[in-house]
Parts: sequence; C-alpha cells; structure tokens
Amino acid sequence: MTASSTSSRYREVVAALRRRIEAGELAPGERVPSTREITREWGVAMATATKALTELRHLGLVRAVPGVGTVVAERGRASSRTTTTPARGTPDDRAGASRSPAATDRTLTTERVVEAAIAVADAEGVSAVSMRRVAVDLGVATMSLYRHVRDKDDLLLRMMDAVMAASPLPAEPPPGWRARLDLVARTLWTIFRRHPWLAPTMSITRPQATPHALPYTEWVLAGLAAEGLDLQDAFTIHLTLFNYVRGTAVNLESEAEAEAASGLTNEEWMEAQQPAIDRIVAEQRLVTFARLTEEGFDFDLDALFEFGLQRLLDGCTDLVETARRRRRPRRPATP
Repeated sequence: MTASSTSSRYREVVAALRRRIEAGELAPGERVPSTREITREWGVAMATATKALTELRHLGLVRAVPGVGTVVAERGRASSRTTTTPARGTPDDRAGASRSPAATDRTLTTERVVEAAIAVADAEGVSAVSMRRVAVDLGVATMSLYRHVRDKDDLLLRMMDAVMAASPLPAEPPPGWRARLDLVARTLWTIFRRHPWLAPTMSITRPQATPHALPYTEWVLAGLAAEGLDLQDAFTIHLTLFNYVRGTAVNLESEAEAEAASGLTNEEWMEAQQPAIDRIVAEQRLVTFARLTEEGFDFDLDALFEFGLQRLLDGCTDLVETARRRRRPRRPATP
C-alpha cells in the first residue's frame, strides 16, 4: 500500500467515525471501535487504525478511560483543537475554557499515568503504548509524564507490577503443595486473560524486578520446601510452572493481533486453511491425522491450559513423594 493510499484510508476512517459521533450513533461515554475492530471493519493496518483514533482524540471527539477503552467525549470535554465551536455562557464551558494544560499537569499522578497506559494496552495491545499516546489520553504535555516515570521501560515495569498488585494471593495458602501451586497457576492465568499483553512482556530468562510478582515465587518455594524439596528443585518447578502458564497465555495476544490483521476469527482462519491441510494429509498419507480431521477437534485455550496444568502437577508428584520419603525418620531396629 502506498503512502498516499494509507493517508486516504486513515482520513476515511476518521471521517466515518466522526459522522457516527456527530449523528449520535455513538453517544457520549459509549465505546468507539478499538484499533483491532477498525482493522477488521476497514481492512487497514494497525498503525493506520491507531493514527485514526489519535486524530479523533486531537479533535476532542473521543477520550480514553482506564479499564474501559476509548469512548466518545462528553460535551464540554472536547479538546481546544476541535473544529466545532461550543456554545458560550454555560458554567461547564467557562470551566473548560479556563482549564490550562499546566493545571491538568499539576493533578497528574504516577497512578493515573500507569492506569492510562494499562487502558491503552488492554484495548489495543502493548505496541500502542507510548509516552506521547498516554499523554494525549490524559490531556497533558508529553514531558510532564517524565516527572512520574523515567521512560517507556519504567512505565512498562510499573504497568506489570500494577496488574499483579490488583490480584494478590490470599493471606493464608490452601493446605498441601498441589493446591498451593494450582492456585498460583490459576491466578496467573486469570491475570493473563484479563491483560493479554502481559504474558509476552514478561521474561523467564531476564526476569523483571516487579515487587508484586515475587510473592508468587515465594508461595511456590515455601510450599515445596515444606515437603522436603531442596530449593534448587523447588525453583526449577516454579520456573516450569510459570513458563507453562505464560507460554500458553502468549497465544491470547498473538491471536487477537492475528484476528485484527486478517479480519478472521480462529475458526474462520482454520476453515480457510483446511483445503491445504487436506492436500498435505493426502499427499503424505497421514492416515491417523486424517482420522482426527474427520472427527474434528474443539480447540479451546482454557481447556488446553487445564489439561496441561493437571499433567504438569501430576509430574511433580513423584519428586515430592521422593522428598517426603527422604525426610521420613527411620524407625529404630527392634532388638
């Protein structure tokens, strides 16, 4: 696609959404299409969709709401860059006119910055998060963000810690090592489900220093050490468990991006691939796989997570039982 055609498509998206807003089809406070929905509806690239929403923000027609997404701006909250002239004389209009960017900057907090960044990542993916984008959503100067976060890496680290802090483990762990590990895994899966961008941003080889993630490690280590496992084995189990949950959850974000780029759901994409798969199966005489395709397979990521988690915990049982036997005191020989 050429630069001119990209510009034309971006303006087309802006004009269409603006018409919907001005016609009342999208009411104040109502969510507007996300970047992923825009890519599907108009067949544009993610960057074009992001640019269109940014322009609508500049025009004062939409705003970001942490935890919700991008919504139609209420009357009187429009940016000074909007091309429409507001009615004069109302208290709300006078208050809006007297509110300067500096005044907004003074009310800015680190928590607000992090919440706005999480809202962008939840709605559009972590690639859409930038210092400029967050500043636009908050209605402040970009440089004002640097009084609260050092840079984008610092912002991302704070985002990760904030979503972990929102789902703390209970004060008292359940009895038994397996129930403890099961709860850790399920809590992590729920967090990754709620914030699909999180799993790809976390690293097992270069772990980030997130204070609210370390209690998860402590829970696993303490539970396994209590059974007699040495800390090396306990930490290896922790890494294996975490990497399983994270590795499965990585598919959440990649699937959302693939659906946005192609406009096809997972089921629709598989249907489109079926003729090519059938051809390969026939050419290579993969008779067992052919039987599977005839039977069909109901792919469900939650079911896959559940199956794998139970098999992983089953595999840890032998290690735990061996450690228990080592700890069990020997009975003195009967004279």
